[in-house]
Amino acid sequence: MEYNFKELAELYKNAFFNDVLPFWEKYSIDREYGGYFTCIDREGKVYDTDKFIWLQNRQVWTYSKFYNQIEKRESWLKIASNGARFLAQHGRDDEGNWYFALTREGKPLVQPYNIFSDCFAAMAFSQYALACGEDWAKDVAVQAYNNVLRRKDNPKGKYNKTYPGTRSLKSLAVPMILANLTLEMEWLLPNETLENVLNSTVREVMTDFLDRERGLMYENVASDGSHVDSFEGRLINPGHGIEAMWFIIDIAHRRNDMTTINQAIDVVLNILNFAWDPEYNGLYYFMDATGHPPQQLEWDQKLWWVHLESLVALAMSYRLTGREACWEWYQKMHDYTWSHFADPEYGEWFGYLNRRGEVLLNLKGGKWKGCFHVPRALYLCWQQFEALL
Repeated sequence: MEYNFKELAELYKNAFFNDVLPFWEKYSIDREYGGYFTCIDREGKVYDTDKFIWLQNRQVWTYSKFYNQIEKRESWLKIASNGARFLAQHGRDDEGNWYFALTREGKPLVQPYNIFSDCFAAMAFSQYALACGEDWAKDVAVQAYNNVLRRKDNPKGKYNKTYPGTRSLKSLAVPMILANLTLEMEWLLPNETLENVLNSTVREVMTDFLDRERGLMYENVASDGSHVDSFEGRLINPGHGIEAMWFIIDIAHRRNDMTTINQAIDVVLNILNFAWDPEYNGLYYFMDATGHPPQQLEWDQKLWWVHLESLVALAMSYRLTGREACWEWYQKMHDYTWSHFADPEYGEWFGYLNRRGEVLLNLKGGKWKGCFHVPRALYLCWQQFEALL
């Protein structure tokens, strides 16, 4: 189907304002204890009240970001504040590391076993501080960001299960999120820190994790960037690779670096060609670079965030370069994503489909899906198509 930019801008804007944000506003706010419910079924009923720090912080970020970028809606700031105050009080251990999960009331459930909780805390409180103008929020953001820098070379610390020294791998997730996080915190960081971190993360992503021969992003590599012939070493995570590339495009655009933009777009197109399911359409969740059976049993599922991040990357790529391949892929991805994940009957989007594209889990939120990828992607795509107009 052929699309025009005006229709697309309207589609995304309408879904953002009239479907997705109202769903979370209606069902996810915990007005008794603070924070948010994320385990929400198709109809909006809460089926588990545990609070996962990634998703709590992401929702603070979402409402703060839109308050800062779109309009100063008091209701949005209030929702962000509901999470921020709960998290500031309950989210960290005595050393300032962010837990993975809390009970509904805010008691610790799962130890701070990796740094992604800290990453999302830094993102959330940076945007919240910008929105509310309070110094305590700024302090929380900077402390979390410094934690990330301190722990990035050994993200799991004492919670690491692997035996040291035998097969040391580093993960794409760390530099890619650090690149995006650092841009998010631009207003809070000294210029030298900002540029140094952006330079080193872009270099690491585009040198160590990019296999130049195949044009694919590997999920795990040895510390020198070489490939390791093992399950982890052969792992391709198409959604991660594509999301990482739009982070890189975003940074390169800020620097007017068209060479890096086009290099990142080439990688996006290579991943799409590699990971598209020729039989049932959509993108696989996990793949083995050499075609061996992946160890993840859910490898052939179709996930919401993978397809949404692809739409963002393609819309952004097409806006900045006008490359025809980006537009062709955008339309193909749009047709699949909107017809399979959006739920016109009850609102919001499904998260998990089986390989054939049928709904696998009848939920709108859970332990990993919250108020983040859908609204962020709708907002970013709306912005791309507005700009194309």
